[in-house]
Amino acid sequence: MGKRRLVVLSGAGISAESGIKTFRDSGGLWEEYDIMEVATPEAWERNMDLVLAFYNQRRRHLYEVQPNAAHFALVELEKYFEVDIITQNVDDLHERAGSGSVMHLHGELKKVRSSTDPSLVYVLEGWELKKGQTCELGSQLRPHIVWFGEPVPMIPAAADLTATADIFLIVGTSLNVYPAAGLVGYVKRGTPIYLIDPGHLAVDHIPNLTSIKEKASIGMVRLKEMLMNQTDQNH
Repeated sequence: MGKRRLVVLSGAGISAESGIKTFRDSGGLWEEYDIMEVATPEAWERNMDLVLAFYNQRRRHLYEVQPNAAHFALVELEKYFEVDIITQNVDDLHERAGSGSVMHLHGELKKVRSSTDPSLVYVLEGWELKKGQTCELGSQLRPHIVWFGEPVPMIPAAADLTATADIFLIVGTSLNVYPAAGLVGYVKRGTPIYLIDPGHLAVDHIPNLTSIKEKASIGMVRLKEMLMNQTDQNH
């Protein structure tokens, strides 16, 4: 018997405990910035300097924070399961914790890409992307981020992966961000689904759901122990 597959959908709540500001919570980034001014293709056309400064600030902050207990709990579960993470986050905390399979739906903060050819993606050295830094075609490099109003190219692959789950876990996301929130619809019928979130979410429509109303670090450690105990009992 091979390992069962645990597919994880993670969101901003798992990174918040590492000190990364989320966009939607009170005190979050949208209160400091108008979303339309920093995270749309139109903003890039209108005020490239502001958009570059915004993401440089995010990137510099990312170098100052560390993965937390929730990230490490997912790594430990790799001893027991095939763990595949689909994340809405643009940070690299899953990778830095040691997770082996991470799919980024909304891009990656430490990468940049050509503003004319989206397939030309590069790892940025350091935290600062400047005006005048170009790809090999000579066009300005932009953040490798899926902005509002842009398609999410990884969604079909994420849906296919979700459909293979033996267990599906949602952690740190309130299931308000589409198309990512729609992935739960691809979970095979009868598959156990776990949701870790301290809030009261409207999830009554999701079958086979076990809700753990805790922040990500506490909830993940609790779930890790539950799943490991189940696995031990089955052996």
